[in-house]
Amino acid sequence: MIKCILILFMLIFSDSYCKCVGRFVNPISDICWSCLFPITICGMRVSSGGEDTSNPRKLVCKCEIPVLRFGLPISFWEPARLIDVTRIKFCLVNMGGLQIGRDSVRGHGDISSGETTSGIKRSFYQVHYYKYPVLFWLELLTEFVCMEKGQLDIAYITEFDPLWNDDETAFVLNPEAVLFGNPVAQAACAADAVAATAHFPLNAMFWCAGCQGGIYPFTGHVPYHVGAVQASLLITTKMLAKMHREGLAEGTSGEEAMCKTSPKLVINKSQYKQQMTYPSATTGRGGCKPLGRTSVHWEAGKEKPYTGEDFGYLIWRKRNCCLL
Repeated sequence: MIKCILILFMLIFSDSYCKCVGRFVNPISDICWSCLFPITICGMRVSSGGEDTSNPRKLVCKCEIPVLRFGLPISFWEPARLIDVTRIKFCLVNMGGLQIGRDSVRGHGDISSGETTSGIKRSFYQVHYYKYPVLFWLELLTEFVCMEKGQLDIAYITEFDPLWNDDETAFVLNPEAVLFGNPVAQAACAADAVAATAHFPLNAMFWCAGCQGGIYPFTGHVPYHVGAVQASLLITTKMLAKMHREGLAEGTSGEEAMCKTSPKLVINKSQYKQQMTYPSATTGRGGCKPLGRTSVHWEAGKEKPYTGEDFGYLIWRKRNCCLL
């Protein structure tokens, strides 16, 4: 009886229930600028603080394209992408809660009640992927050739992607998923969870998202919904892996990326960090976390009824390049 009343209430007030919420990302106060560090030159740190992956230790680097040139190897972390994780179709969370389409309720995300035979909650979210070269806009690193340039751009909207809401159809994009849908492969993800929590995730275990679950398939479904923060972090990792598989994201770290970025069809997980921007921006020390790290110690208060069940994330990307 109570369940029927709740369903009736939701139907009557469906307009308010499905209202798009969000907030514009303030580039000054909503970005954890300490995540830019550490900066290294010639393999040596020139700034303190921050977690980092390994860097080429050499005094001079060279690039042969378009002509032979020599420079200094440097590395830093760059805020480069924004991601919306939302239950509301066409809701741009990081753009102030702007809703750009209202054609139907089909395609809305959902979180199951958990009243299944196994008692496991499941969920589904839509995702919007933005290019966000904020360092270029603010001119924080003037004339810095290694910095991405450009304008804010909505690069991908999953509402238009027929593969995003169908696990079977997505098999076309990730056929290797059949190899990892078994208890042995999933149990092995425990090692990735430990590594991500201690330092950075294991790139060799590309099918794992550490403490959040498994990456495959590249869809908006979360088969084991523990909490909204956990689910949204997993969806963010899935989206990054999907962008790599489609050739829309590039490898920017490691010695092979010193002279130019190149498509990398399998995600290099240690290349990324995630920072929450909505419903509350995590701007304190350690505000950005490697993919797969546990959220148990910081997720309290981040999921709020009605206004805080959709999420925004800023993606930090490791850059290794040859400063010519």
